[in-house]
Amino acid sequence: MTINPVIPAVSLRTGQTGQSARTNELGMRPMQEAVYEKRGEQYLLIKSPPASGKSRALMFVALDKLAHQGVKKALIVVPERSIGGSFMSEPLSKFGFWADWIVQPKWNLCNAPGSDEGQVARSKVKAVGEFLKSEDQTLVCTHATFRFAAEELGIAAFDGCLVAVDEFHHVSADPKNRLGYYLNQLIARGETHIIAMTGSYFRGDAVAVLSPEDEGKFETVTYTYYQQLNGYQYLKELDLGYYFYTGSYLDAIDRVLDGKRKTIVHIPNVNSRESTTQKHKEVEHILSVLGDWEGEDEETGFHLVRRTTDGRVLRIADLVEDEPVRRNKVVAALKDPAQKNNRDHVDIIIALGMAKEGFDWIWCEQALTVGYRSSLTEIIQIIGRATRDAPGKTRAEFINLIAEPDASQEKVTDAVNDMLKAIAASLLMEQVLTPRFEFTPKTAESAPLDGYDYGEEGYKPNGTNVGFNAQTGQFHMEIKGLVSPKSPEAQRICREDLNEVVASFVQDKPSLEHGLFDEETAPQELTQVRLGKIIRDRYPELSDEDQEAVRQHAVAAFNLTQKGQKAAGGEEKIGGNTALIEGMRKIAMNVRDLDIDLIDAINPFEEAYKILARSMNAETLKQVQEVIAGRHIALTIEEARDLAKRALLFKKERGRLPELTSPDAWERKMAEGVAVLARKTAEERANG
Repeated sequence: MTINPVIPAVSLRTGQTGQSARTNELGMRPMQEAVYEKRGEQYLLIKSPPASGKSRALMFVALDKLAHQGVKKALIVVPERSIGGSFMSEPLSKFGFWADWIVQPKWNLCNAPGSDEGQVARSKVKAVGEFLKSEDQTLVCTHATFRFAAEELGIAAFDGCLVAVDEFHHVSADPKNRLGYYLNQLIARGETHIIAMTGSYFRGDAVAVLSPEDEGKFETVTYTYYQQLNGYQYLKELDLGYYFYTGSYLDAIDRVLDGKRKTIVHIPNVNSRESTTQKHKEVEHILSVLGDWEGEDEETGFHLVRRTTDGRVLRIADLVEDEPVRRNKVVAALKDPAQKNNRDHVDIIIALGMAKEGFDWIWCEQALTVGYRSSLTEIIQIIGRATRDAPGKTRAEFINLIAEPDASQEKVTDAVNDMLKAIAASLLMEQVLTPRFEFTPKTAESAPLDGYDYGEEGYKPNGTNVGFNAQTGQFHMEIKGLVSPKSPEAQRICREDLNEVVASFVQDKPSLEHGLFDEETAPQELTQVRLGKIIRDRYPELSDEDQEAVRQHAVAAFNLTQKGQKAAGGEEKIGGNTALIEGMRKIAMNVRDLDIDLIDAINPFEEAYKILARSMNAETLKQVQEVIAGRHIALTIEEARDLAKRALLFKKERGRLPELTSPDAWERKMAEGVAVLARKTAEERANG
């Protein structure tokens, strides 16, 4: 077996402070303590990465609501039955809290036999009704069970209750999303407390999770990946990257699958382009790549495979298996609480639709995913499987094994979508893994912010300053010409939701395509026009000035993150922790007056392209560029108006309007916007 190097798109080196695992006198870790401080809120949104302790944070808050806030019942709602185990009874008083979390076995409906859909689900809906009438206070069920219960029992049945929704990104503001519909009804009625929990507050389809009106009612607690990973005790480095292959992935998997590392392998869906359509044969091939099959463990159902290189026997769990009895045995063995801290219990897990969100295997060192899954959110959840802290686990990685586009133009076109989605996931994780930003306009009155370290030379009144707050994990950067958000909602978005804005941007296919592969696209067409449209669509209730403020803050966070990492890591691995801080300070040293125009003139995808150029066949990359360059982004009237406004600013600065014949791509685009708007106006006049 030959392990070839994978090109890391993102790499974070942690500070290993151990802070993430430290507990206070009530047994709470830092994230849980931050959530508990907000326990009095009726609507609470917890954005926190996998393994940060969201389930226990919910227990602390729910117990307080039940004991001190007049809440009668707590219903914990999870997306799938396997996650229900995270909310089983916990002896919290053993660690200092004033009460224990108790869920009677009959009220953990995730453990009840039968499906959560169809006719069988009616018995679970009946159980929800019985629980609401009982003396007991806590119940755990799936999203599906709750939807059916809300439909049958009515929204009023949950008056005076707490409804806590785990993996909240399953909710959507789209009226067709039934879970979102019933939550909207609960919020409108105003008689229910709601706690929303998620490690990825964005959806793979780029639809908003909540409407702006509903979202504004939630108090948000954000605990970042940076805070979580930097506070780990053991994990030093997290790498995220991709490896391109030609032909069948089965011929390439031995180049990236390392039998010495604890690994989850996600094979492709049988309907995907990467699949051979023979999923069981794919599992057999992976087993043969790892070594010689020697049978199955009778107790667990794990395959036993002896490595030919060192003779060690690997214990491999097959979750692709369809036969119910064998599959259930393997699932039960993986969920066995007695083996949770046993590193030698299992070595490799092979899965298709399982072992993603909520799956807790702390020893996982490598998440290897073949092809692109169903959504960007799913990729983020898979990455979360490898980000747990565990003794002896110093490095973790996520590898996306992707088919390189074929030489024919038709197949190049077909394959570009998967490649773009993989790049989008990489770009988003790059943003998610970095500290949060506090941007302020650079003016004559600018001053240092309390709690921020501005480096050896300190704060420079006449220069560009970059400060870092080690306590909160935040950067402070001053930007000349930056628009500040005025309304409370715009301020909240700039403070809490920039990653969600970036998620929408990197999922915008025209932006990604042209930003990566079309040299004729001006960066401002992406940073101003495309991102501006995304923000107007996402936050229509904001004023024009606040929409521009959100746009500027989002593009600054996105572009400066990439430039800071480049400055920190050069052509080597992109650095995290102190390296990123130094990278940001290098930017400040090189650019005396960092302004928003300069930031807007940076192509947000240029660093991703450089990674592609290092990892993909040059001829194929050229063909992809030719395909994309032939597609023009059609301007909407709204975008034309935006361009015309920017053309007027251009005229004010230079004394003339932009010209269609200009050698500058951005000037040509502004002129195109003016022309489109003029044609539209003329047509409207002609038609009366």
